Amino acid sequence: MFASKSLLRLTFIAALAPAFAFAGPLADAAKKAEEQAAAGDTVGAHNTIRDAFGTFAATLPFTIGKAVFVSAPPEGYGMYAVRPASDFKVGEALISYVEPVGLTWRPSDGGLLESHFTVDLELLDPKGTVLAEQKAFGSFDFKGSVRNQEVFAKLTLNLSGPPAGDYVLRYRFRDAASGAVAISEQPFKIVP
Repeated sequence: MFASKSLLRLTFIAALAPAFAFAGPLADAAKKAEEQAAAGDTVGAHNTIRDAFGTFAATLPFTIGKAVFVSAPPEGYGMYAVRPASDFKVGEALISYVEPVGLTWRPSDGGLLESHFTVDLELLDPKGTVLAEQKAFGSFDFKGSVRNQEVFAKLTLNLSGPPAGDYVLRYRFRDAASGAVAISEQPFKIVP
């Protein structure tokens, strides 16, 4: 059976129309925020986007968005200087900046929301053999009135006397509310 090109084109466009008609909650929030901003409601626009992103992030699986060695302790979320190399001298502290994504937020006292995660540490050789470990190396609690997505962990490891060589620092993050686990691995070298 022969169909004209214009009929095929219309059929194709009609098939795509539902996808364009329903863009999703983030797109809806972005449209609303743009309207609020255009009307001079800067705070309302900001809150609309922040709340929509928090709701969306709650649907994401728990994972690690970023894990880097830093030159000095971070001053806040995204406020860090990446260490130029992952070579450390004996006795030098390994400071990691890590951003978990997809944390679970639960209702708390006084109408607040809370999130909690713990971090276990494993020191590995390059073949994956565990050389040392510490459960509950870190514990982080967050409370607030919104599902804050600007959450990070500063983890400092002081190694005493490891021989020069290559290693892997593995942090195992556990979301207390969901039980989900996310892992970050950072290769590094101890140099004389």
